[in-house]
Amino acid sequence: MTTKRNSEQSISLSSQLSDMKVIKRDGRLVHFNAQKIYDALLKAKKHLEGNLSPLDYEHINRIVEQVISEINYRFQQNVKIYEIQNIVEHTLLENHEYELAQEYINYRTQRDFKRSQATDINFSIDQLMGKEKTVVNENANKDSDVFNTQRDLTAGIVGKSIGLKMLPPHVANAHQKGDIHYHDLDYQPYAPMTNCCLIDFKGMLNNGFKIGNAEVEPPKSIQTATAQISQIIANVASSQYGGCSADRLDETLAPFAKLNYQKHLKEAKIWIEDPTRQKEFAMKKTKKDIFDAMQSLEYEINTLFTSNGQTPFTSVGFGLGTDWFAREIQRAILQNRINGLGSEQRTAIFPKLIFSIKSGTNLNPEDPNYDIKQLALECATKRMYPDILNYDKIVKLTGSFKVPMGCRSFLQEWKNEQGEEVNVGRMNLGVVTINLPRIAMQAEGDIENFWKILDERLSIAKDALVYRVERCKQANPANAPILYMYGAFGKRLGREESVNELFKNKRATVSLGYIGLYEVASAFYGQNWESNEKAKNFTLDIVKKLKNNTDQWGDEYGYHFSVYCTPSESLTDRFCRLDTEKFGTVKNITDKEYYTNSFHYDIRKDPTPFEKLDFEKDYPKYCSGGFIHYCEYPVLQQNPKALEAVWDYSYDRVGYLGTNTPIDHCYECGFEGDFKATEKGFECPQCGNHDPKTCDVVKRTCGYLGNPQARPMVHGRHKEIASRVKHMGNE
Repeated sequence: MTTKRNSEQSISLSSQLSDMKVIKRDGRLVHFNAQKIYDALLKAKKHLEGNLSPLDYEHINRIVEQVISEINYRFQQNVKIYEIQNIVEHTLLENHEYELAQEYINYRTQRDFKRSQATDINFSIDQLMGKEKTVVNENANKDSDVFNTQRDLTAGIVGKSIGLKMLPPHVANAHQKGDIHYHDLDYQPYAPMTNCCLIDFKGMLNNGFKIGNAEVEPPKSIQTATAQISQIIANVASSQYGGCSADRLDETLAPFAKLNYQKHLKEAKIWIEDPTRQKEFAMKKTKKDIFDAMQSLEYEINTLFTSNGQTPFTSVGFGLGTDWFAREIQRAILQNRINGLGSEQRTAIFPKLIFSIKSGTNLNPEDPNYDIKQLALECATKRMYPDILNYDKIVKLTGSFKVPMGCRSFLQEWKNEQGEEVNVGRMNLGVVTINLPRIAMQAEGDIENFWKILDERLSIAKDALVYRVERCKQANPANAPILYMYGAFGKRLGREESVNELFKNKRATVSLGYIGLYEVASAFYGQNWESNEKAKNFTLDIVKKLKNNTDQWGDEYGYHFSVYCTPSESLTDRFCRLDTEKFGTVKNITDKEYYTNSFHYDIRKDPTPFEKLDFEKDYPKYCSGGFIHYCEYPVLQQNPKALEAVWDYSYDRVGYLGTNTPIDHCYECGFEGDFKATEKGFECPQCGNHDPKTCDVVKRTCGYLGNPQARPMVHGRHKEIASRVKHMGNE
């Protein structure tokens, strides 16, 4: 129990005022806790003198007793937080502790400054103009050197500052302290925007849609269909702040490819007499059309810039179609990704490819699409994508089969009033994440105290999520016509209708995120707890508790509150950085300079892929609102069968699996493999090259891939990636 306090560091129980309540700055009433006064003075004393003697602890204890006595004398039930601070300061002065008083006052003043700076637009803009790394590198998909990105970052600072003032005070306070994280404050609640979604491409392509002043008719070819898809993606991404996904794209586009075939067949009948040759001609021409269309879609997505200054976070799901057209679309998606972008054949970052595996379709050699699976394996060894979805497991975990919205946010099964299953056209309303490692350190080795603090944080997170929902409901369809009026969200609303029609009755999700189960268990059971059944059950109990709470909130409010394994692109850094300031360097918790994502096995250890999957498979049952598993491999390009062995092993165990394998390339010396992580970024281990113009470095940032040489990430994420150990296995 690495964070448990020594006995001489605890204040006496007699110092507690059980009936006293403290009025916080945000208006909340909380139980008086003298331990917080003791901790603040102890921290100030240590900062002044370093190591303390038992006499120092006793002296601080006596000062706290005097503070308690004064509070008890002057106040009956409620005391304001600043009144407590004044009493502490005067008590220190009366005890001639002038230096300690100054240190304590300085600490309180710094806290006040930080609170004010968070809502000070000028201060934040100064950070941006000074290229403060935690500001410009918060999103690895944004290039802060580009004008429209700079404009978005500036607008985001205004939005975040105003948003903090709009939030319920206790929610804003918890976010600023790092107890929770209210995601995407630069967009919401300043604007009532939604997060991520599954776009209803099928409905929009078949029924037509409108963008700006243009009425777009249903396409008559696959080339036009993919061009329309890229237009839809750009407009949807500009109207929300999360990722967007195309579900079962091969099956959606197959009818439009068939239109190409019919056109070419009609042409062939004019010039070719033999029916067999007519079909061969039409199929050859259609195959070329399909390949070109999918190549154009890949290029268009990677060259798009939305109004928020970034390439749209886009995911494409495919793999279940079995007719000739769907199979050719699958081949074209994978072969284009294998070929790479441009003359240098660089790895495409978007769209994220998600290949569906289903027994009877492509899992086994006797299945009709097994050959497509082999191409998917080749692609994954060379480009890291596609990730895979295991059909039967996804249905078991989420109730129905669909790709995630964005990188990992899953919808649960939902049926409309006619009893029809609906997946596309649904959305997520936002995420609030709880800082679990902080709770573990605050509990100081006492598990009962851990549960008590968690209950308090869940109460705040609930209020934050309910506020997200209520704010989203304040939008009107005209705010985002592509979403609400022209089909991206499925049902098309009139200008005066309520957007809540698309949210209520659990059609929309809103997510409670979490981070750092590894660090929590380390606090109570030590760093190698993964093999300790009691420790693992403790972590499972945590996610069970989160799910029980979200289920209750869903029944209470009528929206699907889900538990979400937060990707933590920048949060892995922010929470750890704030907790280091609060608790210092704590072994296996803050000393790593990052927190571990969700339920993942400690990335510094080297279980086999099979051991890692067996360890992690028990968690998604309780956090099916958003999850993904990864395995780290050495170079796999010469051994795709090793990857297939892991994919096959995963089929009945996990729903969603990503491949992390070295695919970095140096154009100076020709090196291919894993670039070396340095404090300044990544460099070629063979020639030392680190110029993004002459090297292609691709790492999995969180759910998505990123190019950290071209667009650097925050410090904590860089440290986490550098710490990853390959899961070699025995294959």
